[in-house]
Amino acid sequence: MPNIKSAKKRVKVIEKKTLRNNMIKSAYKTAIKKFEQAIEAGKTEEAKALFSEATKKIDQACTKGVIVKNTAARKKSSLSKKLKTAVA
Repeated sequence: MPNIKSAKKRVKVIEKKTLRNNMIKSAYKTAIKKFEQAIEAGKTEEAKALFSEATKKIDQACTKGVIVKNTAARKKSSLSKKLKTAVA
């Protein structure tokens, strides 16, 4: 437990940031899961809509610094590949 006032404040700030990061991370993971479920069910039209939603969430996570730029690009690329194989 911190004793110094500034250290106490840092603990509070870190807790807030951790909650924010977890919310963002959870949102983009959920979007990816919904997209993959639509692909497995064979709903291509729904999958296209969910693909754009998932890429948006991934970009938001990247912008907020929750995931790194290359990780975001890799995830979007793999989702795009799955969509193309499902549509074709």
